[in-house]
Amino acid sequence: MKFLIQLTRILVGVLFVFSGFVKLVDPIGSQYKFQEYFSESVLNIEFLIPYALPFAILLIVAEILLGVMILIGYKSKLTVWSLFVLTLIFLFLTWYSAYYNKVTDCGCFGDAIKLSTWETFYKNVILIVLIVFLLIKVAHIKPIFKGKIPKLITFLSLAGFLFIVQHVLTHLPLIDFRAYAIGKNLQDGMQYPEDGSIAPVHDFMLEDAQADLAPELLQEEKLLLVIVYNLAKVDVNGFPAIKKITTKAINKGYTVYGVSASFSDELTLAKETYSLPFDFLFCDETTLKTMIRANPGIMVLDKGTVVQKKHWIDIDEIKL
Repeated sequence: MKFLIQLTRILVGVLFVFSGFVKLVDPIGSQYKFQEYFSESVLNIEFLIPYALPFAILLIVAEILLGVMILIGYKSKLTVWSLFVLTLIFLFLTWYSAYYNKVTDCGCFGDAIKLSTWETFYKNVILIVLIVFLLIKVAHIKPIFKGKIPKLITFLSLAGFLFIVQHVLTHLPLIDFRAYAIGKNLQDGMQYPEDGSIAPVHDFMLEDAQADLAPELLQEEKLLLVIVYNLAKVDVNGFPAIKKITTKAINKGYTVYGVSASFSDELTLAKETYSLPFDFLFCDETTLKTMIRANPGIMVLDKGTVVQKKHWIDIDEIKL
């Protein structure tokens, strides 16, 4: 029985740490997922949409921290009950998504592992059973270290997780699991898998007033894209740096375009206001949010392969 308790504790702890970590390195992705859950078409609690990011961060940090706490046996009763409540929330959300076919990807493992809604629901059912077992046997869950070491590990872990959150929100995700990561070829990503599922790179267009220029531009050896997924939400402090790097790129023979989902007249006004030396093309907003977690951000491509990605704050690190 003691072996089963310890094995269960390790399984639950490792799962929560892994699940929390793959979201911790990219909390913006979880923000977008919660915005989807809060939308009118899903839970219809749109008043919570502005709070999606702090809600996502709170849930992510709680998830990974509780995983650490159960592994080291710190405050076992509080930890197991908290895991139980958190898993009940996940269980409801995944059941709702699966039963009503509202959200096709719950984002439980971020972009690292994709599960169907029903697969995720059944995973949570198994998880809740394991946690109930731990609740029944919680008296047997003891700290693996003596004295104040478990408390110290917990608080150091919390500080480390909050530092990671601050870093990735200021820059870009520490690990990019998406189809637009550095080293990925977008043309290869557009190929449909043999099982007929959706291609990793889809809804990718670079449209001007006449046509989609993506097939042509993805053949360019020197292509620099300025991603402004939504002009109304853009950090305008980034435009002076954007102007500087794009001017330099054009002088070095790069093809440079801005890409946005905003209206063309708004983009024309922004181009004139900030003296931007490039034209804008249109692309779907969700696709742009997937491409880079920055608004504005920079992507450099060589014949369709992503070779550099930077938040505008780190624009000086772009090598041309």
